[in-house]
Amino acid sequence: MKIIPYGRQYIDIEDIRIVTKSLKQDLITTGSYVKKFESKFSKFFKVKYAVSCNSGTSALHLALMAINIKKNDVIIMPAINFIAVYNMAKLMNAKIFLADVDSLTGQMTPKTLLECIKSNKLKKIKAIVTMYLGGYPENVIEFYNIKKKFNCYLIEDACHALGSKYLYKKDYLSIGSCKHSDISTFSLHPVKTITTGEGGIVTTDNKVFYKKILSLRSHGIVKNNKCHWKYNLSTSGFNYRLSDINCALGLGQLKKINKFINYRKKIFNIYKNELKKIINIANLPFYKISKPSYHLFLISFNFKKIKSNKDKLIKFLRKNNIFCQYHYIPIYKFKLFNQKLNLNFYKGAETYYKNTISLPIFYDLNFSLQNKIINKIKFFLNK
Repeated sequence: MKIIPYGRQYIDIEDIRIVTKSLKQDLITTGSYVKKFESKFSKFFKVKYAVSCNSGTSALHLALMAINIKKNDVIIMPAINFIAVYNMAKLMNAKIFLADVDSLTGQMTPKTLLECIKSNKLKKIKAIVTMYLGGYPENVIEFYNIKKKFNCYLIEDACHALGSKYLYKKDYLSIGSCKHSDISTFSLHPVKTITTGEGGIVTTDNKVFYKKILSLRSHGIVKNNKCHWKYNLSTSGFNYRLSDINCALGLGQLKKINKFINYRKKIFNIYKNELKKIINIANLPFYKISKPSYHLFLISFNFKKIKSNKDKLIKFLRKNNIFCQYHYIPIYKFKLFNQKLNLNFYKGAETYYKNTISLPIFYDLNFSLQNKIINKIKFFLNK
């Protein structure tokens, strides 16, 4: 591998075989592989309903539509996140408020969420969107308690957290089980835990949400089960369907999910053990007890101390064919975001953005390549 990306898919011969088999079916969309895929995932998450769709972004859009987001409805989300859920909420004309994040994990905390509510004098909240950056579920129960206090919906943007679990009363529950949320959403992009090429999943225990999501996924169509040629439109929807070809790949990948996560854990621990030796320059996030997906390896550097900056490190690594990432630029820094903000309110997000990068972590990253990454980082810091 000439270039070491921050993430990539792993496809084996079994994946190729099941995809080839799906191509030989009469239906290669809305067929048996879609039904099997969704059934397998509902069992995997231990949730009543799992609906496939064509991206993590469409999963988030379906979730927002399911709870009937309308113009000026208040939504709170973390300032550090991929732009997808912000874009969807903005297109729906919601009133969006950004909560600050922890300076090391990059995640919204119960404290920053409550500070956002208090400082903006929010009383009527439609939804809170949480995001487990890097695949590490933090504060799940605490967020659920805040949701109950303000009588609003809680959507988990779990696009990094497929396969993650959190501790609750001595048991580990899957993110996506919706035991402490209304709806969970996932991405099946090639850099995620498993992939369908492009794809997403929405999970819920709410039957009303489930039926609405099913309809919205396919133009808003409601079919007559007795007369398949007759149908009606309950609302305007989209074509967010995932094909049987994609679902076949997902079925093959799902069989390997534990193997993928366990290997990512090994990579995580090697980084952790090697880079903690430079703890005076580098800081690693502290996570509470959970079983993460290890989607990202996040590390924060004291660039002020070494008289450098994040861009210089990333450019140096790129010259050595090592491609790291930001994950993420704060949402309020984009031109799209035209609200005036007091940046003193976002000290956590500002610190995180200035100092944190994500290092390559994926299934076929071998230890020789990982050692190269570690040595190049140490070389840059020493220089």
